[in-house]
Parts: sequence; C-alpha cells; structure tokens
Amino acid sequence: MNTALILIDWIVFLPLALCVGYLLFFAVASRFRSHLIDEGRESYKQHRFLVLFPAYKEDRVITESVGNFLQQDYPGELYDVLVISDHMQPETNDALRRLGANVLEATYPDSSKAKAMALAMQETPAGEYDAVVIMDADNNTVPHFLTRINEVFSQGFTAIQAHRTSKRAATDIALLDAVSEEINNGFFRSGHNAVGLSAALSGSGMVIAEANFRRYVSQLKTAGEDKELEALILKEGCGPIVYIPELPVYDEKTQRQEAISNQRRRWIAAQFGALRAALPDFPKALVQGNRDYCDKILQWMLPPRLVQLAAVFGITVVVTVVSPVASVKWWILSLAQVAAMIVPVPRELMTGRLLKALMRVPVLALIMIGNLFKLKGANKKFIHTQHGE
Repeated sequence: MNTALILIDWIVFLPLALCVGYLLFFAVASRFRSHLIDEGRESYKQHRFLVLFPAYKEDRVITESVGNFLQQDYPGELYDVLVISDHMQPETNDALRRLGANVLEATYPDSSKAKAMALAMQETPAGEYDAVVIMDADNNTVPHFLTRINEVFSQGFTAIQAHRTSKRAATDIALLDAVSEEINNGFFRSGHNAVGLSAALSGSGMVIAEANFRRYVSQLKTAGEDKELEALILKEGCGPIVYIPELPVYDEKTQRQEAISNQRRRWIAAQFGALRAALPDFPKALVQGNRDYCDKILQWMLPPRLVQLAAVFGITVVVTVVSPVASVKWWILSLAQVAAMIVPVPRELMTGRLLKALMRVPVLALIMIGNLFKLKGANKKFIHTQHGE
C-alpha cells in the first residue's frame, strides 16, 4: 500500500483496537471474583422495600409475575408490591389486588416507564421505605431475592443490580438476545465489579436507596431511564453500583426480529443520548478522580456490539484483498473480538442450537447499522415490547 493508504489503515485500526481491547479486558475480568461485597459480613438490620412493577398493557404477564414475587421468604410486613397500571383491564387490576399487591392506576398522558416510577414516588410518603426495587412486568425471581438484596444493601451500597437472565428462548432471535444480555453482564457488570468499578444497570432487577431514587426519578426525561439513573448515581459519586451474579431475575427475551429491531433502535438512541448529556462533564469528572463516571462516559462511546463486529470483520476482509501483509494486525483484532464475545457466555448456552442461531447475526448486524440512521426521536418515544406471545 502507498503511504496515504497505510496512514488511513492505521487511523481506522487504532480506534477499533481500543474498542475491542476495552471489551476483551472486561470479558477476561468477568471470570474473576469481585471483592466489593463482603460475603463474610452479617446483616444487622432488615430493611423496608418498595417493589415497583411499571406495567403498560401487560395484562398477559403481570399477574403471574406479581404472584411469583409475592412468594418471597422475606417478612411480608417489610415489603410492599406496587403495580403502576397503565392501560390495563379492570379485571387485571382486581386480580392483582386479590393477590395482595397495591395498584396505582396511571393518570399521565404519553406512557413511559419513567413517568410510572415518578407517579409511584409522588404517591408514596417519603421515608416510608429504605430502598426501591424496580422490576419489569414479565420478570420472575427466586424466593430469597429480597433476603439477599437486604444482605448486600446493609453494606451501605446506594444501588444494586441483580442478574437479569433469560426466562425462555423459544426462537433463534430470543436465544441471541439471551446470549447478548449475558455478554453484556460479563463486560459491564461482573467484569467491571471485578476490577472495582461500578456495574451497569439493566432496567429491571435494580435496587436503589429510596432517598436517592426519589431525588433522581423526577429528573428522568427519556426512554433510557436506566442510563439516566446510572449517570445521576455516578456523577454524584454514589457508586460503586454492585452486581449480584448469583441472584437471578428471569426476563422474557424478544422473540421476533421486528421487535428486536425496535428495541435495539431505542437502546442505541438511549446510549447516544446519555453520552451527549454526560460528555460535557468528562473533564470535571477526570479532574475530580471520579473514575466510575469517567469509565461510564467512555463505555457509552463504544459502538453497538454488532456494528463493531461487522466493521472489524468487514475491514479485515477488504484489507486482506488490498494488502495481505497489512491485514495481519486486522486478523489478530478479529480474533480478539471473537474472544471478547465468547468469554462471558455461560457454558450452558454454548450449544449446537446457538451455532445455528448465529447464522442470523449478519442480518441483525445490517439491521443495527440501518438503525443508526433512524434514531431521531427514538430516545423520547416509548416503545412497548409485547410479552407472552
């Protein structure tokens, strides 16, 4: 290659190498144990929890999810389940009340999860609870969920994230969605905690100290409420956010390609929106030594995983044709990228069925690239994912 092409090759290679290196580092770190939680410490206090289930048109799944949660082995007088019922049938609301849940019927226009949580806090007296648990309408969990949360919350953490994992993966798309979530759990939760950094929030299975949550929830403005909450927590220096990998919250994964396209478009828009809002704070956070917030801003600079995967492999092929010698570093980068994606995947998901499902990845990558051109308004608009189909 001539000098100009060599220069362009390195200009493209170096940023992608940094992105791949970031993911590979945390993928490897995810295989090591975090020491943020003191497992030998005993809990001296049982805290009071408010458990929120924002539910928009979730008649098919909400009753089963709430019934499942109410089987906690934690003292019943120390937690309340509150369903924010938005556009749900009166029969569903009655069934929830019979189960023992409180039901708050939504009164706001333009449905969103952020508005549901804000309404819940407006109707709940300040100081009545120690922490707020946020669940999705399709989530199930284990009977010791609150007991374990209480043990960790007693150690003084402001925010906790449980392990969101797949409830079922009936289709290839659902299986890929489940694998994607586990990869993100490795990169951004267990990997981060292993090196002493804050875990990312997942949108549900989240626990936040009541006083903090009450202050934050009125500031939420977009459909990426989990990222806004992360930014508010870390900007204030209230980390680390801790992740409990052995505490499952079972989540219904997206079953259809059309639904995953809409979901990912909203997620990409939320990430770019969060980055745009937080980037001006980076110099101050760097000077203050707020490494959690700095890392979060850097994390939001990463391209979507499938877009990065497509870019690295696509460029590798092109460079191989143009200059086999120059392509050596690109093939190393491609192998590093594959390693980063494989290391966090749980062994039970590494099956022949996954190999078959991976045939869908090129199409999904093209969809993700297309979504980059359709982000306008996606971060503001609430996109409902159908469950129970």
